[in-house]
Amino acid sequence: MASVNKVILIGHLGKDPEVRHLEGGNSVANFTMATNEYYKDKQGNRVERTEWHTVAAWRGLAELAEKYLRKGQQVYVEGRIRTRQYQDKDNQTRYVTEIVAEEISLLGGRPHTEGQPAASSAAAEAPTTFRQEPELDQLPF
Repeated sequence: MASVNKVILIGHLGKDPEVRHLEGGNSVANFTMATNEYYKDKQGNRVERTEWHTVAAWRGLAELAEKYLRKGQQVYVEGRIRTRQYQDKDNQTRYVTEIVAEEISLLGGRPHTEGQPAASSAAAEAPTTFRQEPELDQLPF
């Protein structure tokens, strides 16, 4: 039987995307987003638990994230979980688990940032959904 690796998140951006331009012309945008869950403890008090997620958006999706996403904004992210490893400066193996975004949708109102009106011209013209186009070598046929 086939397997599925699908993640759907709705949350708020913890910071503006950080974009790196790699050799070969590819771009990657990294940002964090928070999701919240609420429950009642044994005493009946409402408790909020925040989970932080690291998101990576590649190529054209990275460029759109850099242009339109801002800290505090509510977004829908659809993608897949990926865990990768690397060697740190002390030659220790480290693991990073992140969401590789395939679709990002803007939710709610536009964020207000210091020194800018609530709906800047770039944000007002922003599309509400961005999708990563599949690479030809990723197609299942």
